[in-house]
Amino acid sequence: MDFLWTPWRYRYIAEAHKDERCIFCDALALKDDAKSQIVFRGELCFIILNRYPYTTGHVMVVPYAHVADLAECDSEALAEMMRLAQKTQRALSNIYHPQGYNLGMNLGRCAGAGVVGHLHLHIVPRWIGDANFMSTISETRIEPEDLSSTYEKLRRALNS
Repeated sequence: MDFLWTPWRYRYIAEAHKDERCIFCDALALKDDAKSQIVFRGELCFIILNRYPYTTGHVMVVPYAHVADLAECDSEALAEMMRLAQKTQRALSNIYHPQGYNLGMNLGRCAGAGVVGHLHLHIVPRWIGDANFMSTISETRIEPEDLSSTYEKLRRALNS
């Protein structure tokens, strides 16, 4: 049996749980979308850049309500999450022209959730041949664009 070791992921997960604060609630409380990297605010959910992106354009759709599980989330918020995922896919397609997408949720620590207590949906643009989803060389990911540039592009596209 072959093993693929991912020490960079473990360090991120281990560090994420040292502080019991919620990064999503803190981002909302900051009331500075540029600093918190919130690119869009809906009625029940918002879209925020991932500070540790797998690829350029990696965002999360997050309900305002601090709930950890699908069963706890209001059905209207879940519906808005999907509408915002659709809106985000359109924006990412227009800006970056990815060839595919990964959309997903990690519910619970054992499932890989970096933020255990606040439900969120990852949207990750993908390209044929990209290796950033799993770092393959020296725990290194190549990000061709800094987060502030990604923020400006997505904010403009999502709010127009």
